Amino acid sequence: MWKIPLSDVRLGTAEIDAVEAVLKGGWLSMGAVSAEFEKDFSDFTGANFCFAVTNATAALHLACEALGVGPGDEVIVPSLTFVATANAVLYTGATPVFADITSEADLTISAAAIEAAVTPRTKAIIVMHYAGYPCDMPAICALAEKHQLFIIEDAAHAAGSYLHGKHLGTLGDVGCFSFFANKNMSTAEGGMVTTNNAALAEKIKLLRSHGMTTLTWDRHRGHAWSYDVAAIGYNYRIDEIRAALGRVQLASLSERNQKRKQLTNHYFRLLKDSEIGIPFMEHPGLSACHILPIVLPKNSDRTRFMENMKQLGVQTSIHYPPVHLFSAYEPLRATAKLPLTEDIARREVTLPLYPTLTESQVEYVVASVRESFASSLTAK
Repeated sequence: MWKIPLSDVRLGTAEIDAVEAVLKGGWLSMGAVSAEFEKDFSDFTGANFCFAVTNATAALHLACEALGVGPGDEVIVPSLTFVATANAVLYTGATPVFADITSEADLTISAAAIEAAVTPRTKAIIVMHYAGYPCDMPAICALAEKHQLFIIEDAAHAAGSYLHGKHLGTLGDVGCFSFFANKNMSTAEGGMVTTNNAALAEKIKLLRSHGMTTLTWDRHRGHAWSYDVAAIGYNYRIDEIRAALGRVQLASLSERNQKRKQLTNHYFRLLKDSEIGIPFMEHPGLSACHILPIVLPKNSDRTRFMENMKQLGVQTSIHYPPVHLFSAYEPLRATAKLPLTEDIARREVTLPLYPTLTESQVEYVVASVRESFASSLTAK
């Protein structure tokens, strides 16, 4: 039904061949291909330790558990994010404390808002690199050191994003990546946990698979015949099929991200003189350009705008409804003072962005934006 969809996932013969090889090989659970995928991701990001997992939510949960987050602790998180960022904190029995975003031009969590939210109970900070654009990591790392806090990077949007020459997800204590179906690299479902800390790596490795000291693959190779359970862990393993997909997708990620960057710059050029807000136009670092957010003026009706775009055949979305406004988070809402988050979330719209999008299609989207915007204005 869409002339231009929001995203477009295409897998080629290389992905099909890689999956077929696994199916023919007869070993489907986490094994040699998964280990190779982890090594590839380590080489790509520069992280010393990488652990492939079943999804990014599992990655976030493992990060919290490995850092010892638990009942009585507080973890500062953004609200303008997917709900998994905060849910992972609740899984441990800790309390998420929401901090505001930086500005209309920078939708990442504010370092100043983080510092204002620190209490004696604060154990960690989870930053989310929105759309693949880096949070203010120098400032956030400095305040984490000042208050002796851990940093978890929600890098679900950031495979292939860099700040000052370092890959996002390697700047804090633990990084968490998503390989969901619509991400820049996809394994259908899947994720990765990264760290440079050897002690944390041992905890993550243990917790990922039931707390078992040896796994089926180890015993298959004759490295052990039994095992101990040294911690109460989880079944967060990836499988060989998705790991095979990941290896192929990772090999071409930089090329696809470069195309996303070119298309993003084309959007910027075409929209920069409009009344519509364009976040991240002047932002440090190299972004993976996962999504293309715009912010409508306050005198615009977003519902009408998005309906107009639909009538023109252009799919749009919202990133994100604020977490603290969800029904399940009502008990935490009274303490969440997030005027910028709430204001921007009411006006944000996400436009189509994917590597197979053409510049002429971007031009059609922008023409549709201008037409839809004009008819969405409300009386002041």
